[in-house]
Amino acid sequence: MKILITGGTGFTGSHLVKHVLREGNKAVVLDNQEGIVLDELKRLGAEVIIGSVADAAVLRRAVDGCEVVYHLAAAFRKINVPKSEYDNTNINAMSSLLEICQKSGVRKVVYCSTQGVHGNIESLARNPPVPGNENSPIKPEDYYQYTKHEGEKVAAAFMEKGMDITILRPTALYGPADPGRFLMLYKQVKKGWFPFFGKGTAFYHPVYVENFCDAFTLAVEKPQSKGQTYIIADDKYFQIKEIVQKIADIMGVKCKMIYLPFYPMYWFSYIVAGIYKLLPFEPPLFPRRVDWYRQNRGFDISKARDELGYKPKVGLDEGLRITYEWYKENGFL
Repeated sequence: MKILITGGTGFTGSHLVKHVLREGNKAVVLDNQEGIVLDELKRLGAEVIIGSVADAAVLRRAVDGCEVVYHLAAAFRKINVPKSEYDNTNINAMSSLLEICQKSGVRKVVYCSTQGVHGNIESLARNPPVPGNENSPIKPEDYYQYTKHEGEKVAAAFMEKGMDITILRPTALYGPADPGRFLMLYKQVKKGWFPFFGKGTAFYHPVYVENFCDAFTLAVEKPQSKGQTYIIADDKYFQIKEIVQKIADIMGVKCKMIYLPFYPMYWFSYIVAGIYKLLPFEPPLFPRRVDWYRQNRGFDISKARDELGYKPKVGLDEGLRITYEWYKENGFL
């Protein structure tokens, strides 16, 4: 089977490409940048196309001959860029891709959305906490999350036309080669101290990247996934201070946890972000980064378990250890 993976040179995408190849399939990769694992993907046998999902001609070339499409490409974590960049990549390109897939006879499309479309899961603040699920209110809290849900709406319109599409909403992805938030966590823990904006008790729900890759295979294999949306996560969610402590234990580091008041730092982050709009650099502090310490994210994955047979194979302790070893071996720590 020939499978297209958009965004395939990025962190999650590159793991998915290797997952596809391990299963004995052919992999076509479309991304607008080469990434740090390009040579490895080519060596493993992936066909790589460097181009934009916003370019219809590039999309037609990439989709040609593919039976299945995994759509991960997105504008993500971009600071001080116009909203049109998010619109073009996360909404308009989605529409173009699905139209091309429909005309090309693609059998199945799996769309990677995000848990972020649900925003803060308020029921987790209850005693006892109540996790969210696929039916939790849709209330994205930043423009990225908003455009990802708009992409879901585009998918729904094509589902009504009979296309076989499944939407996956992953929680906080992490694993080897993650260049984002988890690398920042490890780097900060290595310093021997960790600042919390607030009490560090907000819930956070990780998903190890290989667990997430398994969900794509299941979405293709299970006919009942047609037209469905699934939260994909690991078995458990944790308070963020628990995750920091686990990282410290794995690294063998004594890490002093420092607690700062949340709201003064939150409003200060707006000032910092505003100043950096005038500069050609990413701000060291901005509202979304601070809000990570406040937002509760934790979900019930019963639907994915029951309908897909999804079973997270790698737990948090093992996943954090594997990730730490990769960071060390590759000079990130």
